[in-house]
Amino acid sequence: MKDIIDTLKTDGSFQTLLSLLESAGLTERLHGAGAFTLFAPNDEAFTRVKVEVIAADKDKLASLLAYHVVKGAHNSAQIAENDHLLTESGKSLSVRTQGGRLVIDNAQYVRTDIPCDNGLIQVIDNVFLPEFSGWYCGGCC
Repeated sequence: MKDIIDTLKTDGSFQTLLSLLESAGLTERLHGAGAFTLFAPNDEAFTRVKVEVIAADKDKLASLLAYHVVKGAHNSAQIAENDHLLTESGKSLSVRTQGGRLVIDNAQYVRTDIPCDNGLIQVIDNVFLPEFSGWYCGGCC
């Protein structure tokens, strides 16, 4: 089994995410011992944001990417049992059900529970934006 970074590379639909992780200096962290849960926006998800603006400020980029990482390997069933998840950025992702589907912050699952040596990958259809952390539930998270 491969680690999170090598799994993303093998998949082929995470080129933007991999490039941003490299730019932010977070690649080694996700190569390392975990366990981590990575909420991984696929390349299509990055078409909904201005990547060049996100990538321009390395500190903001690192914070944004850390907002996609949760300590521990959390499968989709475990995530569904929570109303929030604390990320490595120090902010919480909101977890709720909308229209019968689980929504994590502003994203829904594309694929779930991809196993890696050092955790799990949850593929999502949107990029989490930490500046909006908690707004979905009126700041309760």
